[in-house]
Amino acid sequence: MTDGEGRTEERVGFLTRVWRSIVRGPVVPRDDRDRKWIVVNNLILHLRPLQLPAKTLRYTHTFGLGGMSLVLFLLLAATGILLMFVYEPTPERAYGSILTLQNEVLFGKLVRSIHHWSANFLIAIVALHLLRVYFTGGYVAPRQFNWVIGLFLLFCVLASNFTGYLMPWDQLSYWAITISTSMIGYVPLAGDWLQRVVRGGPEIGSATLINFYTLHTTIIPVTLVLLMAWHFWRVRKAHGVVVPRGADEEPDEKPERVLTLPNLLLREFVVATVLVAFVMVFSVFVNAPLDEAANPGMSPNPAKAPWYFVGIQELLLHVHPLFAVLIVPLLVAVALFLIPYLRYEKDTSGIFLMSREGRRSAAIAAAAALVVTPVYILIDEWWIDFGGWLPGLAPVIGNGLLPAAIGAAALLTFYAFIKKRFAVANNEAIQASFVFLAVAFTILTVTGVWFRGSGMALVWPWNL
Repeated sequence: MTDGEGRTEERVGFLTRVWRSIVRGPVVPRDDRDRKWIVVNNLILHLRPLQLPAKTLRYTHTFGLGGMSLVLFLLLAATGILLMFVYEPTPERAYGSILTLQNEVLFGKLVRSIHHWSANFLIAIVALHLLRVYFTGGYVAPRQFNWVIGLFLLFCVLASNFTGYLMPWDQLSYWAITISTSMIGYVPLAGDWLQRVVRGGPEIGSATLINFYTLHTTIIPVTLVLLMAWHFWRVRKAHGVVVPRGADEEPDEKPERVLTLPNLLLREFVVATVLVAFVMVFSVFVNAPLDEAANPGMSPNPAKAPWYFVGIQELLLHVHPLFAVLIVPLLVAVALFLIPYLRYEKDTSGIFLMSREGRRSAAIAAAAALVVTPVYILIDEWWIDFGGWLPGLAPVIGNGLLPAAIGAAALLTFYAFIKKRFAVANNEAIQASFVFLAVAFTILTVTGVWFRGSGMALVWPWNL
């Protein structure tokens, strides 16, 4: 037998076992020849480790959220390039080019819908990915800095959606961006200057559109690609995602390992295929929204920010703009960046919600936020009036510092209560506070999207 025939037989034997593994279970490398053939002859494995812990293949451990984020980004890139052939980034032609795309270009409406919904789904998937990493302890050593990179990726995704929101130049997008950029004006000292920089002038106009178009199609995508490459490299450097374990299990120093091909790649292919199919079917039946052409002289009522910023707009109705737009978001962002570097009392990496006590305290935190946040919204809407009760106080104190201090004191009290009542470490108490804030912001967003009507008054969703 010649060397060539021997190598061919060797490869056929391996591929036969790969095929059997699809039906029978994970493939464990038989010998060094399997490892060598895979590394040398499969380019895709240069992007993946040769082997990985078998436990990390469990779908419910990661839900494929990181891979889905990449798939959605690729969908956005592909459809965005197609849209650029038709779209004209000027106020006079932007809306007309969208109409041309939808009415005269073959599959133009579908391509735009896929782009629109992929962008919205990407925000939700990246946010869920962040929560998954947090709740499985994927931010502890040696993965701390990758958490920071992930946060920058989330901010870039938000920026990409924000800049792309203006592109149709219809009433919905024009006034949503107007409301969002108006919030920037509340930043003390530099607010007006920042607003002019973002808008490219005093009002939303031609300069705004071309600035947003450049950011959306060039600068932000390049930044995302660089950050994603860095993010994936850091995952590889940390030997993959954190290995899951039970609440009473010690970290497994030598977990069972299986081959990446086909065990991981097959699962990734299935998830990607299902996701692409879902987005395409959804886009066929639900078209991307398009309102009337933008009219700077006629504001819709209500005028709302994009849904991912509506939580801040809702907060703006309850506290002073300085706190709603600057101080509270800034404190939350700093807290998120500090999460991996806080002092924790025990290693909970790989344990979902840290421990049994952690799960119980997280459930209590979620329930508390589900009760406290709507109650606060209602009583602030119809009863609380610090300005009227304390007329001598400046608005920034009566409607800003005072409620913010009360909220901070309540959160610290809740932290202390959880820690003492359930005798938990600071890991679980910090997690409970995180859950409380996450659920509270979600309720603010839901309220702003579905329960605010004309004049931003509270209404039932069916009365919108």
